[in-house]
Amino acid sequence: MSYLRTFLPWIVFAVVPSGDWQWAALAALVIAVAVIAEQVRSGAGFDALIIEAGSAVFFAVLAVIAFTHHDSDVHTYSAALSAGTLAVIAGVSLAIGRPFTLGIAKRTTPREMWGLKAFIHVNVVITAVWTAAFVLTAVVLAVLEHGGHAHSTAATLVQIAGFAVPMLFTVRYVAHVQAKAAAPTV
Repeated sequence: MSYLRTFLPWIVFAVVPSGDWQWAALAALVIAVAVIAEQVRSGAGFDALIIEAGSAVFFAVLAVIAFTHHDSDVHTYSAALSAGTLAVIAGVSLAIGRPFTLGIAKRTTPREMWGLKAFIHVNVVITAVWTAAFVLTAVVLAVLEHGGHAHSTAATLVQIAGFAVPMLFTVRYVAHVQAKAAAPTV
């Protein structure tokens, strides 16, 4: 559920009809701010809100562009820009040693595990997979958009895969690591 909440603004932006991109950007901004407010009220720290904060900034800028320059080429490339922005946010979180998944994982992991090298390593791996998925998604969407297929079924499927594949990896990888840790040593 944490990842769904984290990426809800992006999902909303992706599903609103492309002709209403300014409203989609505004709706995504409102949702991003609401998610941040709700998470802060529940005690989440900034490390658990890296994607959410980046989302709010991105959608604020996009909404301004969308309302002031409705016919901008930014609209054509907005899906690729979205995935690219997520790649940058995730990549920077890795580069500064604060993988964005770490804050999310802390919500469901006992505090005594937070400083363990294995816990941090698992989150570095997961964040790296999300980053790679976002980069690949951005590139494929840019190619599709450049070819005139910005709002096609193929683009939609690429966007869905860009979230579904790393989410599935996360679930399976965490289960694998937990099973390995619970297995008796010989």
